[in-house]
Amino acid sequence: MKKQTVQYTSPLDALVAVTKRLSAYENQLEMDTEAFYIRYSQGEMGDDRLFVDWANDYRHYLALRQELEERLQNAA
Repeated sequence: MKKQTVQYTSPLDALVAVTKRLSAYENQLEMDTEAFYIRYSQGEMGDDRLFVDWANDYRHYLALRQELEERLQNAA
């Protein structure tokens, strides 16, 4: 399966998109993302492609959220 690259015009647009993907993982696997990531980080989830993608999306989500929080603090 070939990965598709998508460019967003703002970090907020990217955050919305990655949040939707995280929600889809949660619904599909009936597990909260934070709980999944803790278990994944401890090696309990294996290295299935779905889990790797979910973990990468969560790391991306955290980075985007951090960036937006910093921008908001600097704007205030």
